[in-house]
Amino acid sequence: MLQRRSIPLCIVLTIITCGIYGLYWFVKVTDELNYVSGDRGAATGGMSLLFTIITCGIYGLYWAWKSGERVNALRAGRGTPDGFLHVVFLVLELFRLNIVNLALIQDELNQYAV
Repeated sequence: MLQRRSIPLCIVLTIITCGIYGLYWFVKVTDELNYVSGDRGAATGGMSLLFTIITCGIYGLYWAWKSGERVNALRAGRGTPDGFLHVVFLVLELFRLNIVNLALIQDELNQYAV
């Protein structure tokens, strides 16, 4: 289910497609992060995207916070916790640097991809 993705390629595709690929990447990263973290009750990638659009980005702040917590839990499971990632993700989201959040999450997910 997990797919190893080239982070530079994803960033370039997001820029070239004026953000369209970034929406797809957001959905996939959210679904895969939910899968790896075992959080079956979390909103799917599609629902997260829809909620973010409907709330004009407010849900994106919540998404960033929760994603930071999930990535931190995954790193703690491997013995390399970064207890402040949820704050970093939230600040990046506030400054509209969601692409950096996606890259950081993708880097973590690539650790679990075959």
